[in-house]
Amino acid sequence: MIAACSVLMVQSLARRSSYKIQEKLWEVAAVDKVKLQEKSSLRWFVLLITSGTLLCCALPILLVSLGFGAVVASMNYNIPGLMFMSEHGLWTLGLSSLLLLFLAWVIWRPNQVCPVDPELAAYCLKTKRWNQRIFWLSIAIWMTGFFFTVLLLPLRQLFNL
Repeated sequence: MIAACSVLMVQSLARRSSYKIQEKLWEVAAVDKVKLQEKSSLRWFVLLITSGTLLCCALPILLVSLGFGAVVASMNYNIPGLMFMSEHGLWTLGLSSLLLLFLAWVIWRPNQVCPVDPELAAYCLKTKRWNQRIFWLSIAIWMTGFFFTVLLLPLRQLFNL
C-alpha cells in the first residue's frame, strides 16, 4: 500500500514538473517571438531612412524635370527638415549607406539559428524573408537617390545635355 502511494506521488510530481517545464518552454518561446519582433523593427527604420534620401534627393529633381517646381517649393515649405536634408545630400546618403551596411550585417551575419519549435522556426524564416525583401527595396531607393544626387549632373555635363 505504501509502495502504491509512493508510486502515485512520484507520478503526480512528474506530471506537475512536466507541466512546469512545458509552461517554461512556452514562456521562452514567447520571449523569443518578442525578440524576433524587436529585431524586425530595425528593417522598418532603415527603410524610413532610405526613403528620406529619396524624398530629399531624387523626388525634387524628378518633379522639377517634369515641370512641377511649385510642388517642390511647397514640399520644402511644408516638410520640416527636407531643406536641411537636401542641402546635405551627401551626408544623408552616407548615413543611410552606413545603416544599410549595418542592416546587411544583421540579416546575413554568421551563426544565426532559428528556434527548434516548428511554429517559431516558421516565424523566424518568414521574418528573415521579409528582412531581405525590405533590404533590397531600401537598396533600390538608396541607389535612386544616389543617382539623382551624385551621378546625374556629371553625366549631363559629360554628354552636354
